[in-house]
Amino acid sequence: MSERVTIASFRGFLLGDAQADRAVPPTGFTASLTVFAAAAMSFLAVFALALSLTTERIAERWSAELARTATVRISAPEGQLQAQTEAALQVLRTTPGVAEARVLSTAEQQALLTPWFGPDLPIDSLPLPQLIEIEEGGEGLDAEGLRLRLSAEVPGAVLDDHARWRAPLVQAADRLRALGLFSLALIGATTAVMITLAANAALSANAQVIGVLRLVGARDVYIARAFVRRFTLRALFGAAIGTALAAIAVAFLPRDATRDGFLTGLGFEGLEWAWPLAIPFLAAFVAFWATRTAAFRTLKELT
Repeated sequence: MSERVTIASFRGFLLGDAQADRAVPPTGFTASLTVFAAAAMSFLAVFALALSLTTERIAERWSAELARTATVRISAPEGQLQAQTEAALQVLRTTPGVAEARVLSTAEQQALLTPWFGPDLPIDSLPLPQLIEIEEGGEGLDAEGLRLRLSAEVPGAVLDDHARWRAPLVQAADRLRALGLFSLALIGATTAVMITLAANAALSANAQVIGVLRLVGARDVYIARAFVRRFTLRALFGAAIGTALAAIAVAFLPRDATRDGFLTGLGFEGLEWAWPLAIPFLAAFVAFWATRTAAFRTLKELT
């Protein structure tokens, strides 16, 4: 029985009442403002959501890559550098959790420095340390234990497990996600404000029609329902348009994200495309409560 009542109420809300709808202008400034505001805010919400999800994916990927790698830096006099490098490799080969240890070539080290110093850096004349790249395997390595072994057997070796890089990365990603959520909340609040202003304007402009409806026995709930229905459906329609346009724009963004790229990977992946589908319904929900609150407040003032 309750399900039938709910379905009937929902159907009545969608179809509306012809008499009550006369109090709400079907076209005009308020109608256009509601549709435009919902479309614009939904468009921005899709991009805020895409930025938040993309930031989370990239931060997780970079953090995972840093967590599974480490670097040994060997600084020693030129005559001892090769011997200490071999000693460090021997320590790494016998360390549990080390899947691979590889000495970086001079060209690879120059490639690492090129973004900072340019391609003309005279690397052969600089006393650069030797770098050994470590890839972890299994359950990972014991960083503190490896540091103790290296300090005892290879005095010039220093282990960098990238922990100091992971922490700021995770912190930055958390702040960007929080900023994305705050942007979505701000977009929702702005939508509510604009729809409230439009509803107030429509109610004030139709004060005479509302007065006539009251004279023939219409209650405020009956009148408010007409405004709520119109503005909710307008917000739903506008938000659907804005969401669709934003989804198309996001889909056409460059998708070939590189290892170090960020903006080239902006968008949704897999099931993440289901999130934008909720935006029109959230916009309609915001419009429903904003219009309902504005309608009852304004009708009370018109009494």
